[in-house]
Amino acid sequence: MTEPDAFARTGRDPRPWVIVQHVPHEGPGLIGEVLSASGHAYEMVCTYLGHPLPDVAELGGLVVLGGPMSVHDADQFPWLADERRLLATSTAAGLPVLGVCLGAQQMAAALGADVTTGDHAEIGVGAVTLTASGRRDRVLGPEYGGLAGTDIPCVHWHHDTFGLPPESVHLAATRTYPHQAFRAGARAYGLQFHIEVTAALADEWRQYLPDGVVLDVTGLSRVETTGRRILQRFVDLAAGS
Repeated sequence: MTEPDAFARTGRDPRPWVIVQHVPHEGPGLIGEVLSASGHAYEMVCTYLGHPLPDVAELGGLVVLGGPMSVHDADQFPWLADERRLLATSTAAGLPVLGVCLGAQQMAAALGADVTTGDHAEIGVGAVTLTASGRRDRVLGPEYGGLAGTDIPCVHWHHDTFGLPPESVHLAATRTYPHQAFRAGARAYGLQFHIEVTAALADEWRQYLPDGVVLDVTGLSRVETTGRRILQRFVDLAAGS
């Protein structure tokens, strides 16, 4: 079956998604689980192993995960500039795109916003508050149905922050860092925070967290429950559901 035939029969882009991973301990978590459960094939591209980034024409969707490096560390990590170009072209092509933490910072920079270092790090289980636009958003918003309240439980783990790209929609904030989420176009989302965290992924993170930071089980359970529903919405939106 040719790819055009596959699309005509299923209504789903037959090209695989790509998930870009920057360090071994920051894997896809719930993102991979939701994609697989929804019937989407995906491939892992691990920059720390030297994997080349794909061409936008090869993609059904793009996810860029977090990592400890900065957007401005291109001298040490030359792939950062190539990744920004891929994020920009994928967003312009109307593909489903999800940037998480560093991925969101990369996406913001790729779309013309500044990325800067804040006064202090924001780390641990917490929440973000949806803006008025966020409350109406098809992926994040309770007004679209299925989620309760205006706060989204999440895990924070960042020090850098970003401005809002031109023509993007501001979706979520915290008091410390007001730019926590944005949407560019219809299907490209940048999330400064983590909603993909499973218990297994949290176990991998614990040795890398600063002293005194504890990811409590109850808080992680809320993050996983809400995160799974939000990510399912994102995948459904990407598929045109």
